[in-house]
Amino acid sequence: MDAQIISGKEISEQIREELREKVAYLKDRGITPGLGVVLVGEDPASKIYVNNKIKACEDLGLKSKAVILPAEVTEDELLKKVDELNADPEIHAFLVQLPLPKHIDENKVINRIDPHKDADAFHPFNVGRMLIGDPIFMPATPHGIQEMLVRSGNDPAGKHVVIIGRSNIVGKPVAAILMQKGKGANATVTVCHSRTSNLQEIVKTGDIVVAAIGSPRFITKDMIKEGAVVIDVGTNRVEDATAKKGYRLVGDVDFENVKEVASAITPVPGGVGPMTIVMLMKNAISAAYKANNLEM
Repeated sequence: MDAQIISGKEISEQIREELREKVAYLKDRGITPGLGVVLVGEDPASKIYVNNKIKACEDLGLKSKAVILPAEVTEDELLKKVDELNADPEIHAFLVQLPLPKHIDENKVINRIDPHKDADAFHPFNVGRMLIGDPIFMPATPHGIQEMLVRSGNDPAGKHVVIIGRSNIVGKPVAAILMQKGKGANATVTVCHSRTSNLQEIVKTGDIVVAAIGSPRFITKDMIKEGAVVIDVGTNRVEDATAKKGYRLVGDVDFENVKEVASAITPVPGGVGPMTIVMLMKNAISAAYKANNLEM
C-alpha cells in the first residue's frame, strides 16, 4: 500500500490563493495588512524563519517590519519594542521569535503583546479563547495541522488522535483544537510525552498520529497501526556526509518505513513547515480585518 503524501507545499499554496483575494479586498479599501517580526540574537534557525516570513509578506502584498536586536539586548529594551509595535497603526499583528536569550523572561514578553495583535496566538488570553472554542487567532502550526487533515480528506471527526509531545507551541494547542465541537475537529484526543509509560501501545491505537517531540525518526513502523494518518511536526538536523551542507533535515517519524503502513503521511521538509508560515499570514490578514471592523 502506498501512503498518500500530504504536501504542505500544495495545501499552503491553495490557502495563499484564498488569502490573495482577502488582501485585494483590503487594498481596495486603502488598507495594507502589516506584520511585524522581532528577532533577538543570531540563532541561524530563527534567522531562516524570519526571512521566510518576510518573503511570504512580500509575496502576498503585506507590509512587513523586521526588528532585529542584539542577543545582549536588555529585557526592558525588548519590552519597549513590543510596546512600540502594539502602538503602531500600520502593524496589525506581530510576533517575537522564540527562543529568546536566557536573561529574558519569555512569559513576560508574550504577556506584553496586545492580544489583538498576537500573530502567534501565544498570549494567555488567546490560549484561553482557543480552549473554550471561541478563538480570535489560532496558533499557526496547530491550525496548519488541522487544515492539512481537513484539506487532504482526513477529517479528524470521530477519530482517535494520538499526539506525542506536550509543548505549549504544538502538542497542547493541537489537542485543544481537535477536541472542540465543530468542523474539522470532534476528535477523541490522547496526549503522550516523555513520561508516558507503554507509549508504543498507546500510539498504535491512533487513527491519526501527530509527532511533535523533537527527536529524529523516533516514531517507527511498529508503533503505527495499519492505515493510520501520520503528521510529522519534527524538524531535526542529522549529519549526512553525502549532503552538500553536511546535514539534512528529518522529522520525528521514520518516514521511509512508516509510509509502508500509514494511509497518509506528511514529509519533512515540505509538510507542516510551509503551513506554519501561511497560517501566520492568515492571522496577520485577519487582524487587519478585525482592526477595521470587517468580516473576513
